[in-house]
Amino acid sequence: MSLYSLVFGGLLFFQSALIVTGGAVRLTGSGLGCPTWPQCTGSSIKPIAHQAQGQLHAWIEFGNRLVAWLILILAIAALVIVLRKFKNRPDFKRIKWLAIWQIVGFLGQVVLGGITVLTKLNPITVSGHFILTIPLISGALSLRNRIFNKSKIEIGATTGLVLKIVLGLTLLVLLVGTLVTGTGPHAGDIQAKRYHFDERTISWIHADIVITLISITIALLLIIRATENEQVRSTFGKQAFIFLLIALSQGAIGYIQYFTKLPELLVAAHLIGATLVWVTAWNLYTSASSNTSISKGK
Repeated sequence: MSLYSLVFGGLLFFQSALIVTGGAVRLTGSGLGCPTWPQCTGSSIKPIAHQAQGQLHAWIEFGNRLVAWLILILAIAALVIVLRKFKNRPDFKRIKWLAIWQIVGFLGQVVLGGITVLTKLNPITVSGHFILTIPLISGALSLRNRIFNKSKIEIGATTGLVLKIVLGLTLLVLLVGTLVTGTGPHAGDIQAKRYHFDERTISWIHADIVITLISITIALLLIIRATENEQVRSTFGKQAFIFLLIALSQGAIGYIQYFTKLPELLVAAHLIGATLVWVTAWNLYTSASSNTSISKGK
């Protein structure tokens, strides 16, 4: 594995893993496993023996914090590589700011982490952690694609317009999903505050948006089939179909977990699915170039 793959691929992997480890914190009720910030407890940066919150909860929460620090190390390494090796590239300015954004995002996560602990897992700050991770994943993927000179696929204006709708709906699905999580039983700690939504109502709103997303994605595939050339159908169409399969699988997991009263393993699978949905949606979006504004600045 090359250094570039290790740094830029690792940055994308750990930005995505932050969602999964954050989910582990919520599912195990470990949100206050480290009750202070930036220390874990008292004057110790890491969990201590016989901690009141329990060793398991403390180490799960601490592990999530360690992932964040790994992200910082990789982000700094990425910026150093960009400044030293890519300053003569025509897109150097864009690459540089994508790398800087990873560091700025880490600092934002640190601030949100402290506020989350101080507010005893207020659902707004917990949701904020997840929401901030979305553009950080996007930035890491865009940075990786630029470093490896991933080529874009030329698509028509109609395909580009529908693609933008797909991306917007995907983002909306994830945002409403944070409201579902913050309303339900897996909000990070049994005593943590919840959103004051009706669980059934907010879950079904979330499901309706998912159904809309899947329907529009099917429409996107039909448009690609009807209006694009063979090369676009075989490349971009295949990517869109993979996104559809992931979205369908994620929707199925969501329905099953709802009707089985939210078992932890299925909720964990749903979190992994949410990460895959966003990564594949953003990859689909940034792999396209059309005569609309869809690819501007990407």
